Amino acid sequence: MSLTDWIPAQYRVLAAGLLIMVLTSASAAAAWQIQNWRYGQQLEHQARLHSDTLNEITLASAALQRKEQDKRLQVEQQLQAQDKTHHQELTDAKKRQGLLRERLATADLRLSVLIDATDTASLCGVPATTGTGSVVHGATRAHLDPAHAQRIIGITDDGDQGLIALAACQAYAKTVSAPK
Repeated sequence: MSLTDWIPAQYRVLAAGLLIMVLTSASAAAAWQIQNWRYGQQLEHQARLHSDTLNEITLASAALQRKEQDKRLQVEQQLQAQDKTHHQELTDAKKRQGLLRERLATADLRLSVLIDATDTASLCGVPATTGTGSVVHGATRAHLDPAHAQRIIGITDDGDQGLIALAACQAYAKTVSAPK
């Protein structure tokens, strides 16, 4: 007598059905596990690619930012050098004007204007020739009053400062708007 003889037929069918169910569910679980493993690998690969791409984008962005910061630093240095030059030009112009004013005030220097000797209406009694005590040769000149000379020097000083400021503004605009 064998083992199958002791078990009734309906239980054998039930046992075979259970065995088939167990084997089927085990193979399904194995299939799910294999699928999970394969998809896990694919997802891991995609995540690695995504991470690498983000890292490359970050590096490129940082390099671009460094490049832009270097450009800005260069422009700032140029502007600082131009500002220093502008300040030096203004200081030199003021120093020259101050020396000129001092020389005019001490009568060390006199401003004069040319007089047209051929215009009889504007001669106003100024002789056409220089006197014997003068060493001035050439056209007839009339000396200006020191107060008027000081005002003229003030006007030219303002003009010089305006021209220096204009040149500084133009240099600034050119530096800032220059493509880098």
